[in-house]
Amino acid sequence: MDARRLVPSWRWLTEAMWWVEHSFGRARADARPEEDTRVRIFLILCVFSAIFVCLALGAMNAALLAPKGGVGAASHPNAVVRADIVDRNGALLATNITHYGLYIDPREVWDRRLAAEQIRRALPRVSRAKLERVLSGQRRLIVLPGLTPQEKATVHALALGGVTFEPEDRRVYPLGDSATHVLGAADTGGQGISGSELAFNADIRAAGQKGESFPLSIDLRVQGILENELGMAASAAEAKGAVGVVANATTGEILGMASWPTTDSLNRVTSAHYEMGSVFKTFTVAISLDTGRADMNTLYDASQPYMIGNRRITDFHATNEILTLEEVYLHSSNIGTSRMAVEMGADTMREYFTRFGLLDAAPIELHESARPRRPQNWADSTRASMSFGYGIMITPLQMTAATVSLVNGGVYRPLTLRRGGTNAEGRRVVSVETSRDIRNLMRANVLRGSGKRADAAGLRVGGKTGSANKLVNGRYDASRGIGSFASVFPADGPDDAQRYVIFVLVDEPGVGSRQGGGVAAPVVGRVADRIAGFLNVQRRIDPPAPAPVPTA
Repeated sequence: MDARRLVPSWRWLTEAMWWVEHSFGRARADARPEEDTRVRIFLILCVFSAIFVCLALGAMNAALLAPKGGVGAASHPNAVVRADIVDRNGALLATNITHYGLYIDPREVWDRRLAAEQIRRALPRVSRAKLERVLSGQRRLIVLPGLTPQEKATVHALALGGVTFEPEDRRVYPLGDSATHVLGAADTGGQGISGSELAFNADIRAAGQKGESFPLSIDLRVQGILENELGMAASAAEAKGAVGVVANATTGEILGMASWPTTDSLNRVTSAHYEMGSVFKTFTVAISLDTGRADMNTLYDASQPYMIGNRRITDFHATNEILTLEEVYLHSSNIGTSRMAVEMGADTMREYFTRFGLLDAAPIELHESARPRRPQNWADSTRASMSFGYGIMITPLQMTAATVSLVNGGVYRPLTLRRGGTNAEGRRVVSVETSRDIRNLMRANVLRGSGKRADAAGLRVGGKTGSANKLVNGRYDASRGIGSFASVFPADGPDDAQRYVIFVLVDEPGVGSRQGGGVAAPVVGRVADRIAGFLNVQRRIDPPAPAPVPTA
């Protein structure tokens, strides 16, 4: 090699290599063996020094320069970068905790029988059959996933050959069954598979990458009260199921959503279908008012059954009188609303039901939101049934969204689980005046109608009861039905005031009252009474009316 052709910066290295290469030859030529030995020792020291320096630099780089990891961060190959889910006030709803998978390579186990005994003693929940199957094999396999750090430490202390652990992030929900249907679940691969985990999957992962949490619109205090009251009422009634929703009528934000029993995988709020019964009379009356076909004093003949062809429609609470529109609502007259539905015609009813969102799945982030089961024909008899909540099956989420649109000034906004709302402008469904009339009717129904048991001191609750029998084997069974109550509070005040909607439905109550006013309305009253303080709703206790002055 001609060193003169190399650049100057490399010349010293070339010359050093040349000197080392010929040093042994010079030592032998000069008959100086001690120099030969010194050179060899020097070279060995250089090699080991170089190796030590490289190892030290690598360790320093790993300790000081490598990215730090933690729970929910990419601290190991199996880490899931998924943000914590919190409620609107920052209370923790879901998080990640590092667990470990237990692996065994039977080829490295010295005594397989002893290893099986020791592992079973340290980890009683491990499957005996799975453990023996892995130990009798010839390749490394997982024995049990999801070991806690304490369980891992216990097994690791056994010092068994062939036993290793691999970290894995597990999604945990510290509140147990609370809000379980809202939150949903995520798989071990870090992907949401149901509920909010699926609905906001990309947002949750993006927040995790930034080290942030992801807030929902849920208020954990409201959620807890709703679940508590709903569970007690459903258990007392020996019901098949129950649902409850609390929503901000201005923004469409869901503050509480409960499906009972919580151990059931079905979210009845989004996925169960019901013929709602008399709560639909609010929609029928609203259409009549909004189209100008009626006002509060319009009269409807309910003095005798209403005949549509051969079909005979009667009232459950028959008055056998001619009723005003307000009386039709307060007495929950099937005859009165059937007459309204026939008079308005198919096109008008279909148009307004579309505006209310009753003919499509409720537009919310949850993928579980189901489409309604709606009629194919809109003949007079069908419309009459729909006017009081039969002939169409919708979800409680649709019922809540439609009620919101009727009481917030007449604007339909999609319900949302995103804190702050969707900021959607919404679409107008009824006029401001119609919305005001509906709120007044709902309040009157709590004061003088079937909703008395929903009243809460000073909160001006308004609402409408619903009771419906279920269709069983082609016939409506009076022993199997639902009781519901759709409400707003406060019902009075300016048109743009902050209001909240509560909807409660009890499915197939077995004991006690099966009517909405008896089984669902009291739940609404208790929930409103307990959550009002959290929502900054001011109570107003009206003074009693003065006693009449006797005349002389």
